[in-house]
Order: sequence, then structure tokens, then C-alpha cells
Amino acid sequence: MRVLIIGATSAIAHETAKLFAQDGADLFLVARNQEKLEAVRDDLRVRGAKRVETYALDINELDRHRELIESAVSAFSGLDMVLIAHGTLGNQQLCEQSVEKTLEEFQTNCLSFISLLTILANYFEQQKRGVIAVISSVAGDRGRKSNYVYGAAKAAVTAFLSGLRGRLAASNVTVITIKPGTVDTPMTAHLRKGLLFASAQKVGAGIYKAMKQKKEVVYLPAYWRLIMFVVRGIPERFFKWVSF
Repeated sequence: MRVLIIGATSAIAHETAKLFAQDGADLFLVARNQEKLEAVRDDLRVRGAKRVETYALDINELDRHRELIESAVSAFSGLDMVLIAHGTLGNQQLCEQSVEKTLEEFQTNCLSFISLLTILANYFEQQKRGVIAVISSVAGDRGRKSNYVYGAAKAAVTAFLSGLRGRLAASNVTVITIKPGTVDTPMTAHLRKGLLFASAQKVGAGIYKAMKQKKEVVYLPAYWRLIMFVVRGIPERFFKWVSF
């Protein structure tokens, strides 16, 4: 099993990678910070990964995406699976006051995904098999005033994945949309933790299972599917007053 993981130093991606390491997979890890990448690499080797390669890249350097993917393919003479797991949880209030900040968040949480997916889709379509798993978010199911910039970026990714899934179905390529709810990670360290928060370990295990079983749309934990069904059903005239 040859797996490319983009955003590999994130808590969720690391937990997912641990399970692939236990399978003896070949892992190609991508993240910005080389020091953190090396720490994750060393951990995964101890856990049983057959081979682990690292590639330091700021994912907002869109012009380097093709080089990145070609490097991963070359390293293992092909790829079987990809997990795209990078992202930021920007400050909504700052975005409301700044076009530049809003576009910066869209660049990281939407445009970089679309760039990577366009290149990866062509690779896997030609290969006629593979799994592309992408972490979107329940925030993309409906725009809430508390985080609509982030939510809008994730909504675009979710819609893109839906169309891509239809395109690649005939090529035996599985496209998985992962929709986590609130997860206890460094990215959410500033948020007050509630009952709905899940551990990175639990969500990572859910992603691993979805990739192995070739699911299509997965809410993690599963109760978020029901929660978002209810949230989507709230009439707009009432929803505009919701503060969560």
C-alpha cells in the first residue's frame, strides 16, 4: 500500500498514518515544517511503516503541486491512496474586516485543494484505480455567521468532490469526502471544549476505515450526520438568528 498524506503533521492525519504504518504501508508525508515531518516520520517507522519519505512544502505554493505529486509517484513507483488533510481555522472576525485575510483562508482551505485534486484526478483516472480521501468539514453543510468564511471554503471543496466522484466512478477511483465535526486538536485549542468534541484518534480511525472500505461521504463521528440533517432543515428566517 502506497499512501500520500498531505498535511501529515496535523493531529488527525498523524493518527490516520499510524494505522497505515501498522499495515506496513509505504508513506509519503507532506507538510510545511521539516522538523515536525521528521518527528512524524520517525514515529511511523517505529510503528511498522515499510518506508517513509518526507517532502516539506507550503501547500499554498500552487505552482509546486505537480512537482510534489510527481515526486511521490516517483518515490514509490506509483500511488494507491491519497489523504489531503491540511487546513487552517481562520479568525472569522479578522476575515470580516479584510479582503486579503478572507482570500488567504480561501487559498488554504479551498483553492489549494482544487489544485491538488485536479492533478491527482488525472493521475488516478489514467491509472484506472485508487482512493482519494479529502478532509472537508461539517461547516461546509451550511454557512453559519460564526465561521462562514471557513464554511464557504469547505462547501466549495465538498461540491468539487461530489462532481469529481461522478467523473472518476467509471475509472474505478474512489473519492471520499470526510466531514469531521469539532475535533480536539491544536487547531481548535483556542475553542471551549464541549460534549460534541471528538478525539483526533477517533477521527483518524474513522478516516482509515473509510479509506480501506472505500466509502464516499463520511461524517465523523457518525452522529454529526444527524446533527447536520437537523441544521440544514432549519428555515433561513430562523437560522439567521442562530449564534452557534
